[in-house]
Amino acid sequence: MEMGTGNDYDNNIGYISTSLTWIKGLSDKMKDKVIEFVNMTIKLATDDIRRVIHSIKVGLALTIVSLFYYFQALYDSFGVSAMWAVMTVVVVFEFSVGATIGKGLNRALATFAAGALGVAAHHLAVKSGNTGEPILLGIFVFLLAASTTFARFFPKVKARYDYGMLIFILTFCLVSVSGFRNDDILELAHKRLSTILIGGSTCLIVSICVCPVWAGEDLQNLVSLNIEKLASFLEGFGEEYFKISEKETTPKGEKAFLTGYKMVLNSKSNEETLANFAKWEPGHGRFMYRHPWKQYLIVGSLTRECAYRIDALNGHLSSHLQMHTEVGGKLEDLCTNISLESAKAMKELASAIKTMTMPSSSTSHITNLKEATENLQCLLKSELWKDVQFLQVIPVVTVTSILTEIVVCVEKIANSVHELAMTAKFKNKVVGPKLNNITKEKCKAESSKVGILPDHEVVVTVKD
Repeated sequence: MEMGTGNDYDNNIGYISTSLTWIKGLSDKMKDKVIEFVNMTIKLATDDIRRVIHSIKVGLALTIVSLFYYFQALYDSFGVSAMWAVMTVVVVFEFSVGATIGKGLNRALATFAAGALGVAAHHLAVKSGNTGEPILLGIFVFLLAASTTFARFFPKVKARYDYGMLIFILTFCLVSVSGFRNDDILELAHKRLSTILIGGSTCLIVSICVCPVWAGEDLQNLVSLNIEKLASFLEGFGEEYFKISEKETTPKGEKAFLTGYKMVLNSKSNEETLANFAKWEPGHGRFMYRHPWKQYLIVGSLTRECAYRIDALNGHLSSHLQMHTEVGGKLEDLCTNISLESAKAMKELASAIKTMTMPSSSTSHITNLKEATENLQCLLKSELWKDVQFLQVIPVVTVTSILTEIVVCVEKIANSVHELAMTAKFKNKVVGPKLNNITKEKCKAESSKVGILPDHEVVVTVKD
């Protein structure tokens, strides 16, 4: 008995120890999860503070429309229908002003049109008698739901009015079908439309007046950033693969610029979404009414075309098909010049889009690119390669061919940015604040020689 009791005691101690270990492990795991969640929350907030502001704006809008429930005088006017205002804020309030306006207008217009058609369908069904009323209502619901659902497959409708089509179907069914059991159908439609307008108006006012987020600015920054990423790759390309820097190898952690272009490859849907939202936005700041948002999509498309060429170049070189030392040395200057001039041109274009100024200096870089490309082609056609083995020429021809295609892409991007600058009426660059007093006096003297009046704006570029 004593031995059995001792064994039971040991078993109990073992169970307790195992349980405590499991509980401790579980608590440590939960602690790690909480810390991970807190760090993720902080990162989301610090990466884009607008996310925090947007959350506050949604809470503010919901608090405002909730007053229709809290105050008896307002509640008596709308009753339970006041909940539609709250629902409207929840589903309409979006991150950007354009998205909020687009959803709000879609919901308001769809509700108005569907409500009117629902009332008309109800009156026509009533005239058909008690027997024919439900049959006629069913036919109306079927025809409208089927035709509207099919219309949603049209690309333009899908892009801008898909949400409105859904609300149109929902409202028509609610008004027409509920009117079969409710005689106050006009009052029902009126209250629903009024509360939706109140909720939508609240969303618009809060979205525009409290730290507005403009989709147009996001589109502009995205297109500019994508071009900068390609420029960073081309700069790093020369240093990394043609060894123009003092170090022949770059630490792995410092090669992030060589992979940044990959985000450009998948930016199409984001650009199209932002452009769609930007079309809903009113004129603001430098973005006036009828701003050429479509031209940003053209620039973005050409940027992705260039990114695909860069991806091919990066994939080829990362497979260790490096140029032969002797052959590479003969082409190093030309290829390096092409990559660096391309980077300079694209940085100038990105800066022009971001600051909405004319890309004046990009023309000189494009000219240098054309000259370097012509020299490269002449070099490839020369007798320089007669003593080089065929297998050594293949990597050289591949790299130079891709670089030539990149030059063509850069020229296309430059032309599209120039067209954007002309259409959007970008301002000319004025380099004046950085000039010292001596340089200013020289500029005035030179201006007087050529007959430039002092009141006119003069664009001066000073080279160190």
